Amino acid sequence: MARIISITNQKGGVGKTTTAINLAASLAALEKKVLIIDADPQANATSGIGIDSRQLKSTIYDCLIDGKDPEETIIGCEVENLSLIPSNIDLVGAEIEMLERPEREKILKNIITSLKNEYDYILIDCSPSLGLLTVNALTASNSVIIPVQCEYFALEGLGKLLNTIKIIQSNLNPDLEIEGFLLTMYDSRLRLSNQVAEEVNKHFQQMVFKTIIQRNVKLSEAPSFGQPAILYDADSRGTVNYLNLARELIEKAEAKVNEV
Repeated sequence: MARIISITNQKGGVGKTTTAINLAASLAALEKKVLIIDADPQANATSGIGIDSRQLKSTIYDCLIDGKDPEETIIGCEVENLSLIPSNIDLVGAEIEMLERPEREKILKNIITSLKNEYDYILIDCSPSLGLLTVNALTASNSVIIPVQCEYFALEGLGKLLNTIKIIQSNLNPDLEIEGFLLTMYDSRLRLSNQVAEEVNKHFQQMVFKTIIQRNVKLSEAPSFGQPAILYDADSRGTVNYLNLARELIEKAEAKVNEV
């Protein structure tokens, strides 16, 4: 049964899509079967693993709006064990079209149900907003990873996101957990990076991943070649960081199973 994880933060540029692509590829490299769902109209997760969104016959939009079988939209990727349900610009109109639907917050959850037994992890790359698409993602998920960039204003808006998560836990998905806060774009040479890391750890303590994603040129370059970092440069610091994050996620899941 897949563990479904949304990667979300309503702030843009914090490393959501970078995390979705590279965490998914790292989990796949560790022999987990992984599906990325690109739930962002910008379709950066789609292009970031080498798929041209303009050439697609069907996307997550068709599943949400027209009830298309998600199996028919899944695309294999260059990384073994990794698949994608892509997105494109059509998704911009999905929130308006979903408004009049019954149980509109659970549409994505119902779509994913048929896929749960086929994967170990399903990662949902959310758009930088707290709109209906993100609400759908959180309602469908077991947990949420919140990337926090180690820069000024890093904590701004987190209260609003945490409040949204609490509302969803109360009304739509009582089992939703915070998987962890992930520090991204960290540069140990900068006092600001260290201050932000200290502040996040002080506020959220055990909820912060031990793995920190350091600022890395290869992570920035890889999407322009349509590859996760593990394919673009397997020895880069970014690749090592995301492999460590994948291992931490797997260990955390195994520890929970052992507790039960």
